[in-house]
Amino acid sequence: MEKWLYRASIILTLIGLAVSIYMTVFKLTGNEKMCIGNGGCSVVNDSPYAVIYGIPVAAFGVGGYLAILAVLIVEKKSNLLKQNATLITFGLTLIGFLFTLYLIYLEIFVIKALCPFCLTSQIAMTILFILSVIRLVQQPLD
Repeated sequence: MEKWLYRASIILTLIGLAVSIYMTVFKLTGNEKMCIGNGGCSVVNDSPYAVIYGIPVAAFGVGGYLAILAVLIVEKKSNLLKQNATLITFGLTLIGFLFTLYLIYLEIFVIKALCPFCLTSQIAMTILFILSVIRLVQQPLD
């Protein structure tokens, strides 16, 4: 079960990373052709909530997913980090999940538009958080 949870975590992290990179490029270039679906990604990305101190929110996603991916990769290679990697992953995904809840609130109740790409990242982060909780609970006590 642990191997499956680990692999699923890697895959979800890569999906979230890809979407975050895509949305960062979309925000920085303003290329409307990149927005597919109902146009919600344009509405969301044009909102004042799409940047924090001039940095696209999606760029924070890139950083978060890269941090999670780094911990997951190093977890298998370092004995020192192996004992704490599950807890670190839980902490990173908890932060990501709480931020995801905030972003979903903004999309639904404030901006009143849903971005399909944002939703993909939000679903990936939510599942990553759930998997990190399962991995943490299943971790043997040494």
